[in-house]
Amino acid sequence: MPLLEIEGLHVQRGEGAGAYRVELPRLSLEAGEAVAITGESGCGKSTLLESIGLLLAPTQLQRYQLGAAGPIQPLLAQRDEHRLAAIRARHLGFVLQSGGLLPYLSVRDNIALPRRLTGQPNPSPQELQAIETLGLSDRLDAKPQALSIGERQRAAFVRAIAHGPSLLLADEPTAALDPGRARDLFQLMLELVRGLKIAALIVSHDWQLVDRFGLRRLQARPGETPQAATRFMEAAHDTTPETLRAAGQASALESVQP
Repeated sequence: MPLLEIEGLHVQRGEGAGAYRVELPRLSLEAGEAVAITGESGCGKSTLLESIGLLLAPTQLQRYQLGAAGPIQPLLAQRDEHRLAAIRARHLGFVLQSGGLLPYLSVRDNIALPRRLTGQPNPSPQELQAIETLGLSDRLDAKPQALSIGERQRAAFVRAIAHGPSLLLADEPTAALDPGRARDLFQLMLELVRGLKIAALIVSHDWQLVDRFGLRRLQARPGETPQAATRFMEAAHDTTPETLRAAGQASALESVQP
């Protein structure tokens, strides 16, 4: 049974002539699977991610089922903000393009914050595994400003999965990194998603990186008129053995650099 199922999602941002619309006809994700959301700048990738992340209410929705959280479309229809907030806190993990770490907290406390807010006082196994895998063990007492960009992004990823979410939502997590470090972080994220058996949606403008790792891809397809909705449809991608080998998926764990 899929971990995430969405059907007939329509969302609108803005009003009147300046409004734009995004549609997602169907999406199904298994545990351990990651899907990329791609398209030109301004096409609505982040809007789609925010709607799936329960931060932006849809105008229409036929089905939204998320693992242990159960059916979510009735809560959206009822505008049950209390229960929706609880689902966001417990079942969703967010990685922002900027990292989003709180500057006055250490890396350790930044990572611990989501689980403490959901009543989980002790580090989870996935948190400890991710800290070790991403090479952050000796940086836990540092403040974010003392970290490199790559370290901040890795810390943000650990924070996003520390409380054991069902779904990870990452908005351009490698945009601020050079190509080599972007590739390494992308691979490490995918390895942890598979190992932790969570689902992930990753917004990315780097189509080459996405195809290099053989991810399924939701591609933006603009409407024929400015008023028509942008549809996100699954695009073909190359998953041949040669492509997967080119992505270097054997292991990047030994080459993590700050």
